[in-house]
Order: sequence, then C-alpha cells, then structure tokens
Amino acid sequence: MSLTLWSSSRYVFPLPPGHRFPVAKYAMLRERVIGDGLVPADHVLDPQRASVDDLLRVHTAEYVARFTEGRLDEAEIRRLGLPWSPALVERSLRAVGGTLAASDRALVDGVAMNLAGGTHHAFADRGEGFCVFNDIAIAIRRLQASGRIRRAAIVDLDVHQGNGTHAIFAGDGDVYTFSMHGGRNYPFHKVPGRLDVELDDGTGDDAYLARLAESLPAVLAESSPDLVFYIAGADPHEGDALGRLRLTFDGLARRDAYVLERCREVGIPVVITVGGGYGRDIEDTVSVHLNTVRIAASFA
Repeated sequence: MSLTLWSSSRYVFPLPPGHRFPVAKYAMLRERVIGDGLVPADHVLDPQRASVDDLLRVHTAEYVARFTEGRLDEAEIRRLGLPWSPALVERSLRAVGGTLAASDRALVDGVAMNLAGGTHHAFADRGEGFCVFNDIAIAIRRLQASGRIRRAAIVDLDVHQGNGTHAIFAGDGDVYTFSMHGGRNYPFHKVPGRLDVELDDGTGDDAYLARLAESLPAVLAESSPDLVFYIAGADPHEGDALGRLRLTFDGLARRDAYVLERCREVGIPVVITVGGGYGRDIEDTVSVHLNTVRIAASFA
C-alpha cells in the first residue's frame, strides 16, 4: 500500500511582492514528492472543494458569506494577513477539501496526508494569521456528524499555538487539543487548549523531543481518540524566519517518526497536515515537509 496525498498547489492566488506567505512551497513540495518517487504520481490527488455545509459545521454563516463574497473589511483582511481574491476563496475551499479527503482515507489506510492545511488560527467567526477556514475542525465535525468517529485528538506541532482550534473546541470533551509551541511567539494572546507546552526561544532537538516524549503518550491515553490530526509544522526549524526555535532537519524527522510510532503503537489512525513553514531559504521549508512525507510513506 502507498501513502495517498492531496495537493491543492495548482490553486494559487495573487500576493504582493515580498509577501511572507510562501505560496510557492506547495507546488515545489508536490513536484519533489513525485520527482523523488516518494509516492506514485497517481497517489497525489487534487482535492474537491469543501461544501458550504461542511464549513457551517464550524464557521458562522455570516463569516462564510462575507469571505466568499469578498465583503471583509480592511481590518479583517489585515488580521487574516492575505489579500482577498476569488482565487483565495477557491484555494481555501480546496485546501479544506484536502483535509476532508485525507481524513476519510486515514480511517481506511491508517495514515494519509494533505500537502496543505493545518490552518489552526481560523476561528469560527474570523480568519487570522494566514488561516481562512479551520480545516481540521471542519473535518472533525464532518466525521462526527456522519458517525465515523466520536473522539479526536489534535497534535499540533506547528511553532505557533493553534488558538483558533482551541477556541472552537473549548469545553468539548470529545476533542483533545494538544499544542507544543513557542511561548513568546505568535499568537501573543494564547487560547488555552487541553494541554499547552510552551517552549523557550532557542529550544533545540534534545530538549524539544524530551518535552514531546513527556507529553504525547499521556495525550493519547487520556484522549482515547478514534483519529489523530497531526500538524507537522516546518517552522520549528532553525532556518525559519518566524520560528525562533533551533530544530535541525534530523530533529524534525525524529519528531515526525515519534508521533507516528506512538500512534501506531496504540492503533490510532493519523491524518497529517503540513502547517506553517517560513524558511529564510524556501528550500529548507520544502525539505522539512518532504521528510514528513518520506516518514509517513514508511508507515503506509
């Protein structure tokens, strides 16, 4: 069996010169995954659009309408961090669709991956921090509504705390939100999750992996999930412009392998999303994500 991936890289959207969102990384990642033979080309699929019904399980009708119709005000666009365009709407719907499809496949195959997603700063009523819709929350609510899962755990190892996800699932005993992130990094107002592990600036491989090993087994035991959503952010890498941590390529690869090993050990399927990555050299970000694909493929 081969790992199945979803890529929305062909759905690009315009950005002004010098914008820090690395939209090019998605096409580069897709090309490298296929070119390096990590999975067969016919296992890298285009996602369908998420439906409005899917979005409305998480997001308010007002926000969905105002975003899709291009009626956000300047302050909302500034908070989102991305200029609005019809192409951004299309891309956002496709990226959510990738996580929906990967979630369905993971329940069958044990592991599947969206080469986008992890948009954890999106709240029910607004977007923030380059995140329009909260793909993981939408996928969880869709699977719960269909009766395919009851409980889920989110293992968020992006360098930034998943404030939107934590707010959406606050008080929900069936969804366990675990985030390990830079304590002094964005977002500067954190929303408490079930478990937050805050890291000091400059944290390197050994300290990071030790904190993860202290936390993850208990997260899985306490949450007893039917499905794990793993945000494998590239932004803890030492070359990341926004990360402020000092993980190496090897440390991040060990992180990914550890998460997948612990989940397999207790028989829990995993959906992987790539999360953030803002390398000073975009090739570094692509390399981190590529290593995640390589490790995930070894578990398929």
